[in-house]
Amino acid sequence: MEFVDSFTQTGGLALALAGAAFAVFLGGGGSSIGVSRGGQAAAGVITEQPEKFGKALILQALPGTQGIYGFLIGFLILLFTGVLAGEPVELTVAQGWQLFFACQPAAWSCFFSGAYQGKVSAAGMNMIVKDESQMGKAIVLSVMVETYAILGFLVSALLIFFIQI
Repeated sequence: MEFVDSFTQTGGLALALAGAAFAVFLGGGGSSIGVSRGGQAAAGVITEQPEKFGKALILQALPGTQGIYGFLIGFLILLFTGVLAGEPVELTVAQGWQLFFACQPAAWSCFFSGAYQGKVSAAGMNMIVKDESQMGKAIVLSVMVETYAILGFLVSALLIFFIQI
């Protein structure tokens, strides 16, 4: 019985913080995978054509933004729950679940978008190796994948703002 009482008092906050952790970890994980894939391709480009370092670096960096989106969702949760101020609000378990699930669109869309954007960025590096003037097209193709991370971020942010705490 003591566990049930304890969970009812702190379970809501724990669930909200778990949601924030998911957003940060999965967003950062997707970005890590994507930037890694881009970096591997960039290393190949730079080995053969060192003058293309700047262009390769831009394409490598593009998948890094999903980690930022996940971080921002985590930050919003910490802000709205009062954890950043050092005075956490009391959340019901239902509110905790709402905040947990509100983080999921950003968490998962950022994970997959970051990982797959790295593949598109790596393919874009193949484009600039053959024709440097294709850089703009390579960026547009890569950014198209990011669109879905932005949508996931927006849905999560809107859900967080509209949950009654």
